[in-house]
Amino acid sequence: MGDFFHQVPKTVQEHLRRITATSGLPDTGESLELIAQGWLEKRDLFEQRQEEHGLSEVSSFSADEAHGALVLTYSGSLITVGPLAEEGRRVEYTSIGLRQDVPDAATAEATDLTADLAVNDLASFSRGPIHTSSAVFAIALVEEDMDQDEEQELLAGVTQVLARDFVEVNKTLLRE
Repeated sequence: MGDFFHQVPKTVQEHLRRITATSGLPDTGESLELIAQGWLEKRDLFEQRQEEHGLSEVSSFSADEAHGALVLTYSGSLITVGPLAEEGRRVEYTSIGLRQDVPDAATAEATDLTADLAVNDLASFSRGPIHTSSAVFAIALVEEDMDQDEEQELLAGVTQVLARDFVEVNKTLLRE
């Protein structure tokens, strides 16, 4: 295996092997290297955008936490978990764009986490089109006090920027 795959955390490597098999790319070591390279770039972008927007990386997130968070999964997908409101949370799922076995995007307007979010565990939701995700790699928490609309807007904005970043990563990799 090449340089990129071995830089991916061991906990994520097997997941990337499965993604490669369902990506539509040839199921080869070269494709796995491309997927790994993309995953590393997306992880770095997630960390960069998290820092730029004042989000704090945490290892867990309580289901009853008032604030919202941005989640990066093992597969490189993004989950935007909005602040807790009376009717639940707005949750947006954005796929990495290479997988053919999941939707590109899905939104639940009012759902709840069925358990606390934790790194290396699946994220699960009570309602909506996505009931569980792949394992959580990173959680970026909004800690600044702001009203729910502002917080939702911040999270949506960071997600949009990251989604564009991730599309560019995919385009670059597929051209190589």
